[in-house]
Amino acid sequence: MPIADDSSAKAAWRETLSAYVALTKPRIIELLIVTTIPVMFLAAHGVPSLWLVLAVTVGGYLSAGSANALNCWVDRDIDAEMRRTRRRPLPRHRVTAQQTVVFGLALGVISTLWFGFLVNWLSSGLALAANVFYVVVYSMILKRRTAQNIVWGGAAGCFPTLIGWTAVTNHLAWPPVVLFLVVFLWTPPHFWALALRYREDYAAAKVPMLPVVATERHVAWQMLLYTWATVGCSLALWPIAHTGLVYTIGAALLGAVFIAEAHRLHWSARKGVAGTALRPMRMFHFSNTYLALLFVCAAIDPLIHH
Repeated sequence: MPIADDSSAKAAWRETLSAYVALTKPRIIELLIVTTIPVMFLAAHGVPSLWLVLAVTVGGYLSAGSANALNCWVDRDIDAEMRRTRRRPLPRHRVTAQQTVVFGLALGVISTLWFGFLVNWLSSGLALAANVFYVVVYSMILKRRTAQNIVWGGAAGCFPTLIGWTAVTNHLAWPPVVLFLVVFLWTPPHFWALALRYREDYAAAKVPMLPVVATERHVAWQMLLYTWATVGCSLALWPIAHTGLVYTIGAALLGAVFIAEAHRLHWSARKGVAGTALRPMRMFHFSNTYLALLFVCAAIDPLIHH
């Protein structure tokens, strides 16, 4: 029996650990890291300190994990109503609401101190601001009250561009602000593509995402406008940061494909195509690829240009 008890204890421990990791939403954090580290290369005009990259990556994971865990606590009721989120730890009762709050707050405190002592206090303050903005402004205030929730609330996901730059330079400048705006403008078409796919889920949970309160044709038109704005803003980095051909050509080519994909969705909606036939997840997945490759170009460019 002791062997069986030991095996059961290990299984329970692994399940609990898995639940806490799931609260941090690792897949979302991957994208945040992709927009942080390349900016460090841009700020350093080459390869930044590998120790600094590690410190920022760990601190960024802790900070974003804190925000995501607290978001799970705020959204625990609607997560239970949506197919996409009902398997998260809280709806499945793998952790309690109190444990989630304590875990999220603890990660927030640790990440703030981590950034402050191992990176700098400017980056620490920006990470804390992103955390508070996501949890309070987006999750608690905007998400359930306005169809513009993801437009303004999405600003929380733009802070990694500022954090990556300040981690290297300890001051702000125009290049990271431009990249902040790129992510800001990119977020609506990216997230609305997902919301189109799970429109019924958001409607059932009474979350007024734009695809819930507007026609698919209107949503596709808004996505198209934001996509054009995203690409235009991405090209503004060339004169502001004096980037070379790698970034400039990469941004132009990636932007052309992104715009073409947005037009495809818009044209389909105008023809009356609806639901999954619009293939919104195709736009969603490419938007991820677009942003990742754009920032990779931003990281590679200074290695060659300088």
